[in-house]
Amino acid sequence: MSAHKLIVLITSQVEEGYSIGDAWRKAGAPGVTFLEGFGLANVQKTVSTAEVLPGMLSALEILRENRETSLVLLSLVHDEKLIPSLFSEARAVLGDMLAPNAGVMFVIDVEQAMGIRLYTGD
Repeated sequence: MSAHKLIVLITSQVEEGYSIGDAWRKAGAPGVTFLEGFGLANVQKTVSTAEVLPGMLSALEILRENRETSLVLLSLVHDEKLIPSLFSEARAVLGDMLAPNAGVMFVIDVEQAMGIRLYTGD
């Protein structure tokens, strides 16, 4: 039995997230999860330049208010043949992935997983 693959895309182009997720679904991804992210450089800059109350939560709130978040898209796929399509769809929306602020995308082998069911469109 082949392993599942976790496709991970991290981008600061938050507004493009829905387009990418929708394209991934149309390309065959069984599901797409969105997570909010914060780059360490932005957190450090905020902590050093803003009046931050003690604790991490305050810094993250400031980053949210300033729209200095990133978006993490995750998709767990079983069919390795989907991977080139998902990469292509991300590039179609984000452009050259080597351009500044485009993002980073990678694949992780997942040897074991629980609770996975195929999306049926319902």
